[in-house]
Amino acid sequence: MKRMDPYRYPPLAAFRSMIAGFLMLLVAGCSSDIQDFFFSKKPDASPRTVVARGSLAADEKATIELFENSRDSVVFITTKSLVRDLWTRNVFSVPRGTGSGFIWDDAGHVVTNFHVIEGASEATVKLTDGRHFRAALVGASPAHDIAVLRIGVGFKRPRPIPIGTSHDLKVGQKVFAIGNPFGLDWTLTTGIVSALDRSIEGGGVTIDHLIQTDAAINPGNSGGPLLDSAGRLIGINTAIYSPSGASAGIGFAVPVDTVNRVVPKLIRGGRYIRPALGIEVNEELNERLKAATGVTGIIVLRVTPGSAAERAGLKGVTITGDGGIVPGDIITAVNGKPVDTVSRMLARLDDFAVGDTVRLTVVREGRTREAVVTLQPGA
Repeated sequence: MKRMDPYRYPPLAAFRSMIAGFLMLLVAGCSSDIQDFFFSKKPDASPRTVVARGSLAADEKATIELFENSRDSVVFITTKSLVRDLWTRNVFSVPRGTGSGFIWDDAGHVVTNFHVIEGASEATVKLTDGRHFRAALVGASPAHDIAVLRIGVGFKRPRPIPIGTSHDLKVGQKVFAIGNPFGLDWTLTTGIVSALDRSIEGGGVTIDHLIQTDAAINPGNSGGPLLDSAGRLIGINTAIYSPSGASAGIGFAVPVDTVNRVVPKLIRGGRYIRPALGIEVNEELNERLKAATGVTGIIVLRVTPGSAAERAGLKGVTITGDGGIVPGDIITAVNGKPVDTVSRMLARLDDFAVGDTVRLTVVREGRTREAVVTLQPGA
């Protein structure tokens, strides 16, 4: 291509001169900062001087100490399930899920949630020092979402978490959750007690007396400990309320008073036997009868012959010759605490042990009376 000679084309030369003059005026009119940026030497790029921080705040030191004293007692649980290949008929293990747990005693018992190990064929427990142990199932109580595993720890045994109480918790006090959310092992989150005595449904059962907290609890935290500011166990993180599946600031924990009552029985006998009255009740049928009769309480459907309820004089419903239903006793309170659903009554009874006596408020034919029942072993 033939090159254009600017001197043979005066308009082009004039245009170039105009552009050069404009750039000189632009540079001359720029601030000194812009001129320095383009024309001075590069500034020093060495790291800045670190400012001394000073001591940590007292509450920060306390939180750090709590975590360091408690983390070794928290474990990471992975589970597997057995599946069968439809073509070869071979059976093999596949990963099922993860969760958390904590050391209960010096015998190697590990407490976690029942739903963490439900349906699993094997479970592996990992300690903070990296050791892995195959765990054996000792016992479980689905009604409380509690399970107990056992591992064969050696001479270097993790310290059990100190046990606290939950009956005296106050809304607003600080709590700390340690677990393995999303498989991110040994994570600490903090919050407060948001509410007490909550009830949630899961796995076909209603779990009562739960602690509600805003400490971040996510999938994988289940089975981990909820601690108070003294580092004592006050609950087992068990569930979250979240439309998205992640923490929404509403988590629930099984209170330690329940844990400390159920776990020893699981270790001793492999299952938890609930205290019972010796009556037959049904949640669905109870709601229908309440709607039909307008009463509030637990309608006793049948009294088991020879039971504690029969000895206390309780009476069930009567079926008339024409198929009509005549209500018998309606339980409205246990030891003065109102009950309006079957699950609520069972939760009230669960606060006692077999052999304890409870005082029932009973309505029969419109009249209110009290019946004293000695609790017997349930199913």
